[in-house]
Amino acid sequence: MSDDADDPHAAWRTWHERRAAAVSAPYGPLALTGTFWLADYPEGRIPAVPGHWRATEAGAGLTATAEDSCRLDGEPFTGEVLLDADEGPPAHARLSAGALRIVVIRREGEWGVRVFDPDSQARRAFAGVETTPYDPAHALPGRFRPYAEDRSVQVENADGRARGLGLGGELIFSFEGAEHRLQVAVDADDGSLWAVFGDATGGHTSYRFRFLKPGIPDARGAITVDFNRSLLPPCASADHFICPFPPPGNTLPFAVAAGERRLKAALATGI
Repeated sequence: MSDDADDPHAAWRTWHERRAAAVSAPYGPLALTGTFWLADYPEGRIPAVPGHWRATEAGAGLTATAEDSCRLDGEPFTGEVLLDADEGPPAHARLSAGALRIVVIRREGEWGVRVFDPDSQARRAFAGVETTPYDPAHALPGRFRPYAEDRSVQVENADGRARGLGLGGELIFSFEGAEHRLQVAVDADDGSLWAVFGDATGGHTSYRFRFLKPGIPDARGAITVDFNRSLLPPCASADHFICPFPPPGNTLPFAVAAGERRLKAALATGI
C-alpha cells in the first residue's frame, strides 16, 4: 500500500500537485482563448478560427482550404468534413492549426468551437493556485440519497445564459453540529458525484463558486465529503468557459475555508 493511501495529508499534496499541473498544462483551461457558437456566425467565418463553418443537425460542418493550414487527425486537411463533438481532452482534439487545438462542442443542441492556444496570455502569466493547506476537520462523513428520478433545473451559466443542469440526488453531511445538503449530478458512466456549490467565502477569500467531486458512494450511500478538494471551476481560468452557477439550495451558510480558493494575483478574476 502506498504512503499516500495511509496519509491523507500526503494524498492531498499529490492531488494538489496534479491539479496545478492540469491547470497549467499546454492545453489546460488557461489555454482557452475563445468559445464561439456557430449560430452567431451565419456567414461561416469566425475570427481567429481557420476554415468556413456551418451548423447542421448532424454535426459541425467545416470547409478548409490549403491557406487554413488545418490538420485533421494529425494529417493535413482540405475539403469538407462533418465533425461531431470532441469527447476527449483538448490536447487530443481531432482538428488543429499550427499549435492551436480546435475543439468542437455541443450544448443543448447548439454547436460551437473552442480554441486552445498554449501561448495564451493567461497561461504565460500563471502564478499558481491559492489553496488552503489540508485540514482534517473539512473531511466529513456523508451519505448520498438518490432522487427517485433524475431532475433538471435551469441555472445561469458564466456566459450569462441559463441552461439545464441535471441532478441525481443529494449529498447529506453535518458541519459544526448542523446538517447540510448539496444537490449533486451523477455521472452516467461510473456513478461518481459532482456538485456546484457556493459558500460564505465566495467573492471574498475564494472564487465566487466552486466544484466538488467526492467520488463514488459505497453500496449503502456512504461517502466522504472532503472540502479540502474543492476545485476552482474552469471559468476561474478563462472567461470563455460556460460553467454553471450553483443551483438553488447549493450555497452553504458557512465558510468553506478549504481547498482551492483562486488563481494567484497575476490572474485573479471573477471576485
